[in-house]
Amino acid sequence: MNDLNGWSKYLKFFLWLVAIHSFFVGIGLILLPDSALDFFGYNECRERFFPSQGGVFHIAMAVGYAMAAYNLKRYECIIIFSIIVKFMATVFLLIYFFFVSSIWLVILSGISDFLMGIIILILYSSIKRVGEL
Repeated sequence: MNDLNGWSKYLKFFLWLVAIHSFFVGIGLILLPDSALDFFGYNECRERFFPSQGGVFHIAMAVGYAMAAYNLKRYECIIIFSIIVKFMATVFLLIYFFFVSSIWLVILSGISDFLMGIIILILYSSIKRVGEL
């Protein structure tokens, strides 16, 4: 069946959005000056390695999301991996926010990762249910 029918077109579109989001978060982490990181609540991180490492991770994940969006059937395992990653990120960010440091961007990121994971899960489940994949 054509990948652009029914639910699969929504999943492809949403995975492209997630890839773009992840790419720009990665670029932001790499390029933002310390003053911008201070604004977002990260006032104790002065070593550029860790924001840069997080940025490269986000860019690598963007490549994975884009691969899945490009060909849902061929890269179905990356769709499943994306769901797992989004929920693991949610758990990590919530634990960090509640037990380590109550940075407002951390809780916002946790909520957005949870919502992205839920949407990918719902769309993927819908595709599997109707036999589009």
